[in-house]
Order: sequence, then structure tokens, then C-alpha cells
Amino acid sequence: MTTVAQNIVDTLEANGVERVYGIPGDSLNGFTDALRTSDIEWVHARHEEGAAFAAAGEAGTTGRLAVCAGSCGPGNLHLINGLYDAQRSRVPVLAIAAHIPSAEIGSNYFQETHPQELFRECSVYAEHVSSAEQMPRLLRIAMQTAVERQGVAVLVIPGDVALADIPDEGIARITTTRPRVLPQQEQLERAAELLNGAKKVTILAGAGVAGAHDEVIALADALAAPVVHALRGKEHIEYDNPFDVGMTGLLGFASGYRAMEAADTILMLGTDFPYQQFFPAGATKIQVDVRGEQLGRRAPLDLGIVGDAGETAAALLPLIERKKRRSHLDDALEHYRKTRKKLDELATPTASGKPIHPQYVARLIDRLAADDAVFIPDVGSPVVWAARYLTMNGRRRLIGSFSHGSMANALSQGIGVQASHRNRQVIALAGDGGLAMLLGELLTLEQNAPLPLKIVVFNNSSLNFVELEMKAAGFVNYGTELKNPDLSAVARAVGVHATRVSDSDQLEDALREAFAHDGPALVEVMTDRQELSMPPSISVEQMKGFTLYALRSVLSGRGDEVLDLARTYLRQIF
Repeated sequence: MTTVAQNIVDTLEANGVERVYGIPGDSLNGFTDALRTSDIEWVHARHEEGAAFAAAGEAGTTGRLAVCAGSCGPGNLHLINGLYDAQRSRVPVLAIAAHIPSAEIGSNYFQETHPQELFRECSVYAEHVSSAEQMPRLLRIAMQTAVERQGVAVLVIPGDVALADIPDEGIARITTTRPRVLPQQEQLERAAELLNGAKKVTILAGAGVAGAHDEVIALADALAAPVVHALRGKEHIEYDNPFDVGMTGLLGFASGYRAMEAADTILMLGTDFPYQQFFPAGATKIQVDVRGEQLGRRAPLDLGIVGDAGETAAALLPLIERKKRRSHLDDALEHYRKTRKKLDELATPTASGKPIHPQYVARLIDRLAADDAVFIPDVGSPVVWAARYLTMNGRRRLIGSFSHGSMANALSQGIGVQASHRNRQVIALAGDGGLAMLLGELLTLEQNAPLPLKIVVFNNSSLNFVELEMKAAGFVNYGTELKNPDLSAVARAVGVHATRVSDSDQLEDALREAFAHDGPALVEVMTDRQELSMPPSISVEQMKGFTLYALRSVLSGRGDEVLDLARTYLRQIF
């Protein structure tokens, strides 16, 4: 007879799963033993959160079902943050959550939790397997739901059930579909009416324009519309785009913000851009999304359309009267050129002995990276520099915790991407705080067949983005300083090729050496703590906040910090 655990592994293998991320535990013994004799690779992480992030990274770059596993109680509970990220990024992940012995459930037994309830909010499916007969059907439903709804499915399995003999040894195979989602004709006609009557149209493109690059560009041309992108849309629409004017939002820059503010009509394509304050109040707003429940979630709409972004753009194009007046587009492009020039001027080396500008680090990474590199920035200031200085080309990928916004994603997601793309360059842009939070995952790089992940650490000895938020709100920095060890020495101690760079003139050689190294490599870069990642528009409240921060800092005896900040700020203005 075959055990439940063996049937799970056989089913995963039959459905194309190539690896499982996790940490062993007694309640998982049946599952890991079945993996031992299979062709599925067990990627032994050092923290279950890292395992879930790794699975999310694999799913986000392959589009296929990825799997992670955790033992009962604290083991699978550790998965939850990475699973939240996968759920909010809408990537298909199956989590095997082992449970305490069936007979003990409800008795407050050692390590008892109720996983199916705990994971409910971060999943599209979470169910408890109570018998061997039940498992095959629930596994099939879990996998199918994760793939079709593009989210997390959790299967909770007590250890004794996993070791039980299964009465039916059949293998379930799931079906994957990619249906066309076409808008209603009357909605298309109404959209065309609004767009044809508009004088200044701006397109805001998000992750939903993946695979629709040419259709969106053609529509932008007809509408004479500058194209602003949200962060998750950057990799899909920024490249080969003569209408690109950059990003808006907290991570964006002035030209994207201005193209939105100057428009009388905003066409939102496949975006869940969350910041209401960046939508112009008086503009007509048209939103296109495959998920009807998303329509009007961020701003009141004049028209909501359920449809795929590419299909909708293609269907709209014949209905659009080509704009002859193109001054809005020309003004937005000119502003973008000026803004881009100012941003590029900040990406310069510093004098010997001075902390390195993080913009310069990001620009060098962009120049030296492979044409098909996968970039994964940590949440915080590395995301800002990635958004502003990494260029996409249709082959490069940019993923991260862009919706959930969790620290410590870069290294762990990088492990999953590198494990599933052994011959592709994968670069994690880690913050010192993010790296330290799951520092043990450095060991995972060598625990398994050495993963050639490249890690560039932006070390400014602080939770830098949090400090900026404090300054903008008028608070004196408190609790944000990081007393770091030599992180490159830590990496070398665990077998990773590592270098520490404190002068700009050393940086290019260090990056080239790391990128060429046949194995995992880390470059720790000592960057300027006071560098400001300013949003595209500064509110009156933020100006008041910076003034109040300066006064409080001087009065608390930290005037030297204000002077350092002033020098950096003047550099960004002039």
C-alpha cells in the first residue's frame, strides 16, 4: 500500500513540481521521507519564512505552482509572512502545513494551533485533511485553486494521516487555463467616447499589462498619452516605450506625478496602485481589470471595465480617433527627460573616504548585470533605487514584496528564483536591515547545491526608509540605528564569496568580480545614510515635518545630523 504522504509527493511530481522548500520536523516525517526517494528536490531553508518567500519567488518567475512545507505549530506558523506575500502578489503557491496527531486536536496539545484558521486570510484555499480517503480530492482542489485563482492554497495534514495507507493510489492531474477576458461592447464604446472627448489622456499601467506591451503602446500612440507605470508594471511596459514618463507614487519621481496631475482623463490598465493621494481629483477615470471587484477600489470611477488589459487595448484601438493635438504628451516627455537627467546626475561616485551614493550603486548594477538578469530589491530604500535606476528590456525581471511590503524578502526570494533558474543571473538588492532579519538564509545558499545568487547589500547602518518617514512626520530618529557587524565577513564565514566596499573607485571591480564568480557572492557597500529618496511631490505637511524634525534634532544635540542631511539635500536640488 502507498501512504498518503507518498501519494502527495507522487501527485506533485506528476504535476510538474520540481522542488519543495522547508524545514523538517517530526510531523512532516512521512512527507520528507517520501520526497527522499522522489525526483523532487528538497531545498532545506533555515527559517520557514524564508522557505515561503523562496516558493513565492519561484512561482513569481516561472508562473507555475511552487511548494513549501512546515511542521506542526510554530513550524508552519513561520510560513505565514511569506505566504501573505505570495497571496498579495497573486502567485500560485501550495503550502503543506503539518498538524499535530488527529486524536489530540482540540486538547491544547503540545504545539497545537489551528492552521486552517490561521492561514485563511492569506490564502485562496485552506482546508484540513482528516482522513486518508479525503486527501487526494482536497489536494487536487488545492492545486487547482492556487493555479486558477493565482494565490496560496494551504493543505493542513496531521502527521498520522500522512503516514496512513491510502485506499486509492490514483494520481490527480490539474488543468491550467489562460482564458481570454473580453470587455462588453457597450463598455468599449463608452470608453472610446470618453477618451475621444478628452484633451489630455494619461495611461497608468500596472502588472496587469504583462504580455500586452505592444497593444498598450499602440493605444498610447493613438491617444497621444504619456504612460506612467506602477512599480509592478515597470518590467512589463517601461522598455521600448517612446511614451514612457516613469513612475508616480511614493517611490516614483516628478515626471510621472506631473503626467498624472496634468491629465483630464486617466486610463488605468491592470493596476491596483494603492495611493489615493496620487490620483488627480478632477480627472475622468477609466479602469480596466480582469477582476471586477478591483474596480473603483482606489478612486471613484467614471467607467469600470472588466477585461484583460491587452484584449481591451486591442479592442479599443479601432474605436479611437487618433489625437492630432499632442502637446500633453510632448510636455510630459520633455519633463521626463529633465527629471531623468537630474536623477542620473545623482548616480555619481563620491570622493575617496566618503560614503557611496546608493544611486551610483544601483546604476552600476544596472550597467553590469546580464541582459536577462532577475532583480529582487528589499523593501525600503533598495526598492526606491531599483525603481529609479534599473532599466528593463523585456527579458529582465523585477520582483519583490511590492504589495505586501515585507522586509527581508530579497535574499529568500532570490533563493527560490535561483533554485528554479540555475543558469540565470539573479541579483538580490538587500538592505542591511532586511539581510540581518533573515541572516540565517545565507546558510541556505550552501546548504543545498550551491546557489550562485548575487547579493548587493546597501549598508547605511540604519532602517533608512523608516528614518525618512520619521523626518517627514517631524520626528527625531529613534530606534532606527543598526549596529552591524562586517556583513561581508559573516558571509565569508559561511562559505560565500564576499567583499566590502567603502570607496566608489572600488565598486565596479567588486561587482564585476562578484557577478563573474561561479557560486554565491555578496558585495557589502557602505552607502550614505542621509541620502533622501524623496517622493515626487512634497506636501505642506511633509515640509512642516522636515522643519520640525530639524528643530527637534538641533535641540536634542544632534545638529550634526541636520547638517549632513542639508548637504545631501542641497546636492539633490542643485
